[in-house]
Amino acid sequence: MDLANLNAFIAIAETGSFSGAGERLHLTQPAISKRIAGLEQQLKVRLFDRLGREVGLTEAGRALLPRAYQILNVLDDTRRALTNLTGEVSGRLTLATSHHIGLHRLPPLLREFTRRYPQVALDIQFLDSEVAYEEILHGRAELAVITLAPEPHALVKATPVWDDPLDFVVAPEHSLISNGPVSLADIALHPAVFPGGNTFTHHIVQRLFEARGLTPNIAMSTNYLETIKMMVSIGLAWSVLPRTMLDEQVARIPLPGIQLTRQLGYILHTERTLSNAARAFMALLDAQIDGPGIQG
Repeated sequence: MDLANLNAFIAIAETGSFSGAGERLHLTQPAISKRIAGLEQQLKVRLFDRLGREVGLTEAGRALLPRAYQILNVLDDTRRALTNLTGEVSGRLTLATSHHIGLHRLPPLLREFTRRYPQVALDIQFLDSEVAYEEILHGRAELAVITLAPEPHALVKATPVWDDPLDFVVAPEHSLISNGPVSLADIALHPAVFPGGNTFTHHIVQRLFEARGLTPNIAMSTNYLETIKMMVSIGLAWSVLPRTMLDEQVARIPLPGIQLTRQLGYILHTERTLSNAARAFMALLDAQIDGPGIQG
């Protein structure tokens, strides 16, 4: 089975179009069509239904997709295993990370890594933590440094690196802090801006309210913490932010007896052979667990 044809098949399945696959693989649309025609001829099945501009997987295409991922992952795994025998830290390291961690936690680690291992080409993908999980599961990223899921997937190994305390925050002039002590029930009555409902942070905060029989008044949601901070700072709503983001623009709401935190760390696929580059980056991350490690 031709690997170029398989890559074209996966690209169409993921982008939903032949033109999108061509852009991803830097090929013309006729070249993509030719590869798919060759694969369909070889397998003697139709892989895509083409209805106008809409492209969808056939039943055979849906059956092939997980196997196509598996075939390419096994080949990549084999290449890494053979390359690792040299002991050289080089090649490409595909690293997925959230925007928040990429901005607030990783810069000194990335600086030190590139200084120590200049032969490694870093491919950094900034993604929501939940999307990064899928990248690891499908083998499109080797490591991901993200907010860890409360219940990780069975094929994902998660290693906590940082505790990330979360604080309830409002604008400095908001009535929630200007009128004396407040409770979680008081906060629930006011409009909130939350991380998106699919995010791990959203679930952490939601569980706190549910445990007390409360329902937060979620007026808005976004996955970008910097946007949440801006909305809070201008007085539109309260929210929950990592303590590392607090400054004079927002004010912390003290809630005695309530302390929220989330775990930040890295994940990898348990059945994947790691490159020497990935192991070297993991060593830098592990050094953060036992102490402050690299400063920057």
